[in-house]
Amino acid sequence: MGAEAMPQGATPVSELGALGAAAASARAAGDVPAEEAALRAILAIDKRNLAALIALGEVLAAQGDRRAASGHFTMALKVAASGKAVPVSLHGRLNAAQSYVAETQTQLSEDMQSRLEAAGIRRGSVSSRVADSLDLLFGRKQLYVQQPNMFYFPGLAQRPFFEREEFDWIEEFEAATPDILGELQQLLASETAFGPHTVDNMRMPPSTNNLLNDPQWSACHLWQRGHELTEHTSRLPATTAALRVPPVPFVSRFAPMVMFSLLRPGAHIVPHHGITNTRLICHLPLLAPDGCGLRVGAETRAWDYGQTLIFDDSFEHEAWNRGSDTRVVLLFEIWRPDIGESERAELGTLFELVEMGEAGDEHA
Repeated sequence: MGAEAMPQGATPVSELGALGAAAASARAAGDVPAEEAALRAILAIDKRNLAALIALGEVLAAQGDRRAASGHFTMALKVAASGKAVPVSLHGRLNAAQSYVAETQTQLSEDMQSRLEAAGIRRGSVSSRVADSLDLLFGRKQLYVQQPNMFYFPGLAQRPFFEREEFDWIEEFEAATPDILGELQQLLASETAFGPHTVDNMRMPPSTNNLLNDPQWSACHLWQRGHELTEHTSRLPATTAALRVPPVPFVSRFAPMVMFSLLRPGAHIVPHHGITNTRLICHLPLLAPDGCGLRVGAETRAWDYGQTLIFDDSFEHEAWNRGSDTRVVLLFEIWRPDIGESERAELGTLFELVEMGEAGDEHA
């Protein structure tokens, strides 16, 4: 039985009720075309009608149209998750719809991957960017983007890591690694040079950092929010000279930020974001034992002695030491290479005037 025309002036509520009754009657009679027509008429009036979405998905699934059925089930799941109470009578059908969607996604993904591989589109035979897009498409990798917690600068490349070979200053800078290590070892012999990286700041809200006031994650600051700690830098001539090579930003009350960052065995810096995407964080590994790692976005790398790691800390990142020895890196920031000199000057003025450094910052 098909859906009958409503009398002129009928309300949407009464029309929906009549269409619902027509759909139920058609289903009971096994009249699939009439049921489908009634359900589509319901959705033309109320696109978020949960019962009609589920029922039409079931009709399409019985017809073998997986894509269309999955589309209606997916919409039903979104409606169900919107906060309104789902009638108990629909619970079982909604669970079945969820399973159907998952099975369909798996099947479609497998079919698509087979066709792509037959055409030679696979990791190792395509560019790294195309390979990454395939990982995202098939759910093998989670999408991460820049999410600085204070200041976002638009138009910059979404890249978690930058490669050493991209920077013309890196060879000269890394040549000083043995001398910097020697100065670090002198600092480590002092009982006062290092202290907990993150400490209470009475002027700011309490930190949620998991290593607050914990010496497991310690630092010896050379520059902090644009202020030089001469009691340390005066003891580190080789380190200070090396830091003149990279494009370290100098902004009053904001930058540079330079430190030896120490992570003891068992320490884990939980996922967090930096304050801005206008800079890159550099780690020169000086003590780099096995068992340590740095995840930025979806990519994890280890530290190798004297091989600078350069990353965008506005991506979610975390670090850990699962080894048996202490990890220490010389940590500093540089301007992003895709920000020109004039914009660097403008941003420097902006950062100085808004005093972004007052919010504090955390680094792996």
